[in-house]
Amino acid sequence: MRTAKYNGIGSAVSRAIADRFSRRETLSPVPERARIDGKVCLITGANRGLGKAVAVDLAKRGGRVVMACRSGHPGAGDDVRRLSGSDAVEMLKVDLADLESVHALCDRLERDRARVDILVLNAGLMPLGARRSAQGYELMFAVHFLANRVLIDRLLADGTVRPSARPGETPRIVFVASETHRSAGPIDFDDFGAFTDYGPRDGLKHYASSKLHLCTYAQELSRRLNADGEIRAAVHSLCPGAVNSDLAREAPWFLKPLLTPVIRLFFATPARAAAPVTHACCAEEMGRRSGVYLHLMREKTPSPLAMDEAAGARLWRASQALLARHAPRGAADASG
Repeated sequence: MRTAKYNGIGSAVSRAIADRFSRRETLSPVPERARIDGKVCLITGANRGLGKAVAVDLAKRGGRVVMACRSGHPGAGDDVRRLSGSDAVEMLKVDLADLESVHALCDRLERDRARVDILVLNAGLMPLGARRSAQGYELMFAVHFLANRVLIDRLLADGTVRPSARPGETPRIVFVASETHRSAGPIDFDDFGAFTDYGPRDGLKHYASSKLHLCTYAQELSRRLNADGEIRAAVHSLCPGAVNSDLAREAPWFLKPLLTPVIRLFFATPARAAAPVTHACCAEEMGRRSGVYLHLMREKTPSPLAMDEAAGARLWRASQALLARHAPRGAADASG
């Protein structure tokens, strides 16, 4: 398979447009009659764009939706309730750029004895230049990978997500990744987690790298949770394609007059782009499989780097050691 190259914003936009209009869908949209009544769905980054559209769709299908977002967006929950016609929508505060905030969210869920059946890890960003997270890591590395690792470790350890091979009770963990992961170089384990300064020209390179971390982790998590081949947790990852959202809100000012009309004309609406997420969350067969990667509405194999089992195991150990510095006293990683 030819590897797409994403060398800058222009090439990424052109590649995204080409993907949308040349796609040959092999999966059918999940019909509206497919229900998830009573399932608790935790969605990160659900206050806008793709995450909000997913929240509306899952609420329409009977899911009890928990929108995990940064503070300052109280109207987003009202919008989801209105658009879905469901009152089973709750907003919880979390800042994925701060691992202490992630632990605080998990503490809240544990106190409430919550159970999460469908976990959608959607939150993402692409800053104009390098920024540090609260713990000093590069921001995309922290939000796209480290925060998700902490969240899943805690949800599994606390029993909030409960692996089960019983039909209808198998939880689903869905990562919103990106096709850009295919253009990333191998993960740098020699300098793992070190902050790297960069400017606008290298932003996409670091975005791709963070998504490679995420895709590699998704495959390793699937292997560990389903070690004997019996599916106890359906772990999937996907790229929704080009979405008309505000992911590029930090694009250079001189590019915005060009990007804005292109995005509006050629990128999919969040509601349309949500189709592969809905498929991973609601399609019956996806609850009986794990390790699936979707690009738009096509099933594909992630990059060879993401599928490398040795790299997956090494990423697991390296991130576990890194996060041990930030674990609350008495916390344990029960997922591996």
